[in-house]
Amino acid sequence: MSDDAMRWSGQRADRVDEGTLPGLARLTGFVRSVRTPEFQGVTFHEVLAKSALNHVPADARMLPGEYTINPYRGCTHACQYCFARPTHTRLGLNVAGDFDNEVVVKTNIVEVLRNELARKRKLPPRVAFGTNTDVYQRAEGRYELMPGIIDALAGHRIPFSILTKGPLIRRDLPLLARAARSTTVHLGVSLSMLDEELQQSVEFGTATTTARLATVRAIRDAGLECTVFLSPILPHLSDSPAQLQELVAAVASAGATDVLYHPLYLSSGVKDVFFAWLRRAYPALVPEYAKLYSAGSETAYRHVIGDRIRPLIAAHGFPEPDRTIEDKFALNGRRGQPVAEEPAQATLF
Repeated sequence: MSDDAMRWSGQRADRVDEGTLPGLARLTGFVRSVRTPEFQGVTFHEVLAKSALNHVPADARMLPGEYTINPYRGCTHACQYCFARPTHTRLGLNVAGDFDNEVVVKTNIVEVLRNELARKRKLPPRVAFGTNTDVYQRAEGRYELMPGIIDALAGHRIPFSILTKGPLIRRDLPLLARAARSTTVHLGVSLSMLDEELQQSVEFGTATTTARLATVRAIRDAGLECTVFLSPILPHLSDSPAQLQELVAAVASAGATDVLYHPLYLSSGVKDVFFAWLRRAYPALVPEYAKLYSAGSETAYRHVIGDRIRPLIAAHGFPEPDRTIEDKFALNGRRGQPVAEEPAQATLF
């Protein structure tokens, strides 16, 4: 191959590198690793799933018979606080850069789901999306898996919920509105700050807050209800009374029907990632966070935030946040976080 040919071969729209991640290549169902110029630094590992439906583990399940579907593992949103980061260790990957840049895509998940639903004697009582990684992350614009999934669930009248930060959900609003005519559909958008400089620092792969507020309006204009998750509220960064007042007012103006809030929660593995970001972006706050997120100390902070934000929520006419709303989205009531289920390695794909 000439020097020019070799140089341009790396710029192909679908560059396939079979040796990108040898550990994945040894797993049953692995097809190929793909890089594309529009996703600089990101590798998509395409696999053939054995199953589409995940039954949430009993120790994490909030409702009997809870099921989830995760078309993707890993997430280009790159939220430094993401609770699901530790699930990547099951693939032999790390919780920091690998989680953001090594994304597993179950390319056959629509076909597998249709076959599973056709065979089941008892259908899932409902399915939750967004319990691990965001189904409307940027990868969905490339792979377009959600339309087929939505169509399959609606065809069997299975209720489902979607929690997302991705405005890409707007592409599927006609399909979601049609599904809502035959089954229960709960939609939620997550945002927790109006300071877009802060937002682009701590979750730099996500759409702006402005775009997410526009998504809430679009969902409401499509005739669907929309819960907004003010999560996570960041201590000393997005939690002042003035900031929370402005945030709740913006959400109300966008037409949200319900509001939930959760302060920042950091599990052990995620804590390291978040603190690395904090040391780079806001080093003066490291001692305060170290004190706040020492064992058990955050409980008092949760009460402080509750006392601060609940009157604002009520003043804007939203119903009292409660477990009923959380259960719509398969939130783990112990943490106020989605369930980051980890299927056994043998059934991963």
